[in-house]
This record gives sequence, C-alpha cells and structure tokens, in this order.
Amino acid sequence: MTSDRCKEIFSIPNILGYFRILLIPFFMYTYLNAKTVSDYYAPAVLVGVSSITDMFDGLIARKFNMVTELGKLIDPFADKLTQGALIICFIVKYQYMRYLLALYLLKEGFMLVAGLFMLHHNGKKLNGAKWFGKVSTALVYVVMFILFLNPIFFPHMNENSINALILLCGFAMAATLALYVPVFIGLYREE
Repeated sequence: MTSDRCKEIFSIPNILGYFRILLIPFFMYTYLNAKTVSDYYAPAVLVGVSSITDMFDGLIARKFNMVTELGKLIDPFADKLTQGALIICFIVKYQYMRYLLALYLLKEGFMLVAGLFMLHHNGKKLNGAKWFGKVSTALVYVVMFILFLNPIFFPHMNENSINALILLCGFAMAATLALYVPVFIGLYREE
C-alpha cells in the first residue's frame, strides 16, 4: 500500500466516519433494550457523539485539505446508515415510522441506482450532496434526535406532535427525491 493511499484511508475525517459507522450497533442495542427513562441516556449520548463527529469530519477535511475520494463515499454512507438505523429503532415505538422507512428506502434506492447508472452510462457522478439533500439530512437528524430524547425530556409529547415530526421528515425526504430527479436527468444528458 502506498503512503498516499494509507494517508487517505487513515485520514482523521475518514477515521471519524468509520467511528460513526461503528457507533450504530451500540446505539441501536442500547435504545432497543432501554426499559427505564435513565436507560435512554446512553443511546442519546451515542447519537449525540455521532452527530458531533459528523459535523467535525467535514470541517476538518475542508480546513486541513483532507478531502479524499474515499471520504466522499464514507461520510454519506455513514449518514445513510445512521439515519436508517434511527428510523429502524423508532419503528418499535411509532407506528408511522414504517412509512418513513419505506420512503427512506425508496429515496436511497433511487439515489444508488441512478448514481450507478450514471457511472455506467457516461462516467458522471454527483459532485457532493446538493443543498436540499443537506437540509433534508439535517432536518431528519434534528427530528430523530428529538424523538431519541423524547423519553428523557419530552415524556408527555402527544402522538399528534410525534406524527407531525414524522410527516415533516417524510415531506423533506419526498421533496429531496423529487429535486434529485432533474439533477440525474441533467447528468444523463451530459456527454
């Protein structure tokens, strides 16, 4: 393995991305096995650490010129896995979360298939997430964190409020999917 390749694989931003992926089974396990209010502190802290790590890996990569092709794959991959894991955790508590999971799988499935098709068709790929994708990701993280903290800080949040938050996430995901369709069509038309 060359020195440059080793530096890319083990750059600080990429290590933070690997760390975020490794946190997923721990927060899922602790959340799904929580019985009392105090049991929810550990998974909440783990998700908080994951969110902070997500913020810092991008800042470090840009500030210290550590942006790599591998990092451009690891960061969104960690985001997708974390979001999917959070949604799966909430399916056991919130019945409408299953519809959000279906929409999430549709959106991410489209992004994967369209991205692979573009690479095969003309070698083009998205050059990073678009602003609407970033807004959607941030909104989903905020809502998921609120739901994660619900047993601790908002134990009396009513079902309508929770369903409204889930609907908001669904709207953001659907809008993001709709906005990415013309982006991929534009990539398809490029020679």
